[in-house]
Amino acid sequence: MGEFINDAMPFTVAQARSLGLDRSSLRTALETHRVRRVLHGVYIDAMVPDSRRARLESVRRVMPVRAVACNETAAWLFGVDTFKPSEQFTLIPSFLVPHGTSRIRSRGVRCRQAIVDAADVTVIDDVSLTNPLRTSSDLLRRLYRPYALAAADGFARAGLVHPGEVQDYVARLKGYPGIVQARSLAGMIEPRAQSPGESWQRLRILDAGFPRPEAQFEVIDEFGNRYILDHAYPDLRIASEYDGREFHTDERHRAHDQGRREYLSATQGWRWVNADRSRIFGPDASYEIELGAVLYQPPLLPRRWGYGR
Repeated sequence: MGEFINDAMPFTVAQARSLGLDRSSLRTALETHRVRRVLHGVYIDAMVPDSRRARLESVRRVMPVRAVACNETAAWLFGVDTFKPSEQFTLIPSFLVPHGTSRIRSRGVRCRQAIVDAADVTVIDDVSLTNPLRTSSDLLRRLYRPYALAAADGFARAGLVHPGEVQDYVARLKGYPGIVQARSLAGMIEPRAQSPGESWQRLRILDAGFPRPEAQFEVIDEFGNRYILDHAYPDLRIASEYDGREFHTDERHRAHDQGRREYLSATQGWRWVNADRSRIFGPDASYEIELGAVLYQPPLLPRRWGYGR
């Protein structure tokens, strides 16, 4: 064994024993951050940086024979995080096998039968996975509405798909579960969305029947300073931004955003209707009502989704 555990390669629980790590030792190594979990049941030395190679090697450790990585697992291999919040730390890999092939029933692995067209599959370092177009369309069909749109936005933002080709792809699918949802969401894909929260917020806006706002709208003040607004109706000077947990939980970030918004309100007349996760998910319709008041348009209620999953 070299400097890294298992020579910096991923390993399963079964393989850990040959490395001198029983379950108790592996648990201790996790708690002390000597190793980290890559996938459910797959681990790697914590000093090894995250990379596509490490992800592919991890998938290879648990991948059934003749299987194709799909859904969130395929997205993850392409560098697009589409795991829903409740699964961001379990990372259970998903695979599909062609109809007529036995599904693998293995703990910690999801495997289903599906129609697998060769044109929908790509191979990276001997790992078969659904290509970006098939993966994004599958996620549009199968995920909870806000998470589905955020996933497709992520693929478009990464330049892996174009919204038009996704619309054309799902339009050709007949009789697939979730296809009605996929077709409605495909027309809402926005490559400029910078976070899942912005995607969730835009879906709330569109489901309320409001006009589609401009994403990542640039405002320039008289001194040439640039300001980027998450969602904007420029002609009305109305903006709506998503205050995510990552950048808006401490006082410094909140003060910065408040100052920026007050400045643009005072100098250019912008009005704001903002939201965080607590306003986006749940039964409270105050966000739509407040936005509708400044747009002079009553929202369509109740909306088509509401409770977080």
